[in-house]
Amino acid sequence: MSDGRQNRRAVALIAVMWVLVLLAVMVTVATQETYMDTRISMSASDRIRCKWAARAGLERAIAVLESDLRDSDSLYDPWSAYMAVADFNNIVLDGCRFSVSVTDEAGKLNINTITREQLLWLPDMTEEIADAILDWRDSDDEARELGVETPYYVNLERGYPARNGDFRTIRELLQVRGVTQALLYGRGGGAEAISDYNQGWIRYLTCYSYDLNVDADGNPRIDINRANERQLQEELGISAAQARWIAQNRRYDSIADLLDKATSAAQGDEQSEPITEQVFYDIADKITTTRRSRIRGRVNVNTAPAWVLTALLGGNEPVAQDIVAYREGLAGGITTLADLRNVPSVTLDLAKEFVNYVTTRSNVYTVHVVATGDRSGLSYEVEAVVDRGESPTQILYFREGAIY
Repeated sequence: MSDGRQNRRAVALIAVMWVLVLLAVMVTVATQETYMDTRISMSASDRIRCKWAARAGLERAIAVLESDLRDSDSLYDPWSAYMAVADFNNIVLDGCRFSVSVTDEAGKLNINTITREQLLWLPDMTEEIADAILDWRDSDDEARELGVETPYYVNLERGYPARNGDFRTIRELLQVRGVTQALLYGRGGGAEAISDYNQGWIRYLTCYSYDLNVDADGNPRIDINRANERQLQEELGISAAQARWIAQNRRYDSIADLLDKATSAAQGDEQSEPITEQVFYDIADKITTTRRSRIRGRVNVNTAPAWVLTALLGGNEPVAQDIVAYREGLAGGITTLADLRNVPSVTLDLAKEFVNYVTTRSNVYTVHVVATGDRSGLSYEVEAVVDRGESPTQILYFREGAIY
């Protein structure tokens, strides 16, 4: 009998132990599920909070851009990373914080107007990729010597036709043969080897930039191909003889033609007088040779990095560096093209070549916002391309999502 009771006690003890083990497992599982539910709930809450914080950062950037003076734009303006430390960095909200960066798209070369020569001055650019880019955007199906057209792309595993038109976003470059994420985004964009100094073509190229065909005061520019002599004299503040000379030497393909004809044996009678270099720079912002309201692809000499200016100048890096050094010594940057006369290396002949392709004002900017939750550490980003040349400001491109 005693052995039987001992056996029953042992069985009962084992059963109790198993019950305790099961209870411990159940408690552990329940605890983990509760923890996971809490984490999921916290992440979901932070995601919503960060989403709207990032959008608030976008609205703050737009407000700063809209309030900024438009007579000239430089890296000393309130939207710039050099100046917007308090307004844009580590802004604390309830349960999260956000930071904003703004990039001037006019400080880049426009992929829809860029020339082959300019493309080839970009870091790590090849002739094959340059020709492929130009073939992608041109309207025909005839491939350049080293380029490709639609037949190449449609035969890929997931085929698609070439655009045969303007690039609509800069990331569309990734569809062009030879363009990789590393080339577009820089060293963080992929494993392939690129130059240490290549920060990514997205830093140098855009498809959005344009210059409004107005002067620093917002007045429409004077078309020197159409204005009569009286308009030229009154609107530009030049002499009657100079206005007569401008009228007699039409037609002008660009405003730089004024300099060409003024320094050559251009036509003119004894009652006319060629404009001087000083007069040209004085009126350069007030004149145009087109009736278009927008001029695509002009580069802002105040915000363009040295690589962009070098490409724009056909590889003349010393002059590009001189322009960068000169603008950095000015409190408000280069306010008018006339300021470039103070750069000794910018000769008259050089000015003739590039004055029609530069500006000191900007309209389109990329705004990048990252918001981070205090509890979960989750981050959410918003990227938008905004055009303040329109009223109200228009959003040309928008992308958002959590960063994992």
